[in-house]
Amino acid sequence: MPRLVITTVGTSLLTNQINQRRDPNNWSSRLREMANVTQSTINQHHQDVNDIIQKLKKRAEDKLDNGSTLDIREASAELNGIYGLYDDQLEQGKQDIHWLITTDTAQGQVAAEIVKDFLQKKNFSVDIYQPKNLSTASTQQFTQGIDDLLQWIDEIIRGYKDSGYTICFNLVGGFKALQGYANTIGMFYQAHEMIYIFESNLEVIKIPRLPIQVDKSVIKPVQFAMMAANVGIDINLSELKNVPETLLFIVDKEVTLSNWGRLTWNSCKQEFLTGELLNFPYLIYENSFLNDFKRNNVNSLRKLELQEVLAEVSGSMVKFKGDSTRFSPQLHFTRYEGQQKCEGGLKKNQLDHFYIKNTGWRVSCLTKDNKLHLRHYGEHDYVNNNP
Repeated sequence: MPRLVITTVGTSLLTNQINQRRDPNNWSSRLREMANVTQSTINQHHQDVNDIIQKLKKRAEDKLDNGSTLDIREASAELNGIYGLYDDQLEQGKQDIHWLITTDTAQGQVAAEIVKDFLQKKNFSVDIYQPKNLSTASTQQFTQGIDDLLQWIDEIIRGYKDSGYTICFNLVGGFKALQGYANTIGMFYQAHEMIYIFESNLEVIKIPRLPIQVDKSVIKPVQFAMMAANVGIDINLSELKNVPETLLFIVDKEVTLSNWGRLTWNSCKQEFLTGELLNFPYLIYENSFLNDFKRNNVNSLRKLELQEVLAEVSGSMVKFKGDSTRFSPQLHFTRYEGQQKCEGGLKKNQLDHFYIKNTGWRVSCLTKDNKLHLRHYGEHDYVNNNP
């Protein structure tokens, strides 16, 4: 069975190349000072650090290209974990998909690129994901970066799991804060394997999967779905009674999901979003829409995708107080063209529609009295010809 291998990437691949006897004494300190700085800032204001990084990059590449397996494993914590996963036989992993998770920093980006290039030379399918703002420069940046990571993880793991892949988290590399979060994320998503290697050891340690259970009784599905939709709305604290504060980020009486709240919601949302339609604010389900929902015999994945978009649309209606002309372009909320007569005596150019992401399906709707009346739901041609 093929694996999806998610590897956290640190910067030891670069710092391991410093020769303490021959290299200038300030190399290590300059890299520590610039650990959370982006590549663009390094290029503009710290050319000396960029020169250090490029020299260490060249040394690392030479070691990986010309060294023995032991040399490679000692040079890169990330590759140490990957070699350990395959018992030093990399050819075992050529059917697998690898993603490298790095910080939004110059050093993290360069280290990840070195690992990626090495694995591609070995004919691995590998790519890099760099969560926006992820660094330890500040609590705010780290929190924003983890939010971005959680959203990406949720999207990618779901698809690969449904396709029969074994999910593996390689946590040998990466800085400790990221490793800690990645370990917890793996537990919540019930990853099949989570591996670690202690210090300079070569033996893979498999981290036992804890039997984590979410107390679903405290989840408010409408409010959690809307907060998770990332449309920039805050929910009133009064709507979230009995929800543990660890799941919430509270400012005055307005609330969004904390990192743990988002992770908790992602782990249980399938149950809440694959049943009956939720009653989202500002949305009116017309009988025609409900009939389409039933007639299409919508499967669980379609229900999940639909209700996540409905949460986003509803959140946008809340944010803009019913003004659908101000929606984010990512919703693809568009007015129909043409004078064709439709149900209810309306003309086609009085109606709007929006897409269900990555499916080709859509919903037609009418804005009326600051509410959005959903009319039809289904495949492109069906809704387009019958809005």
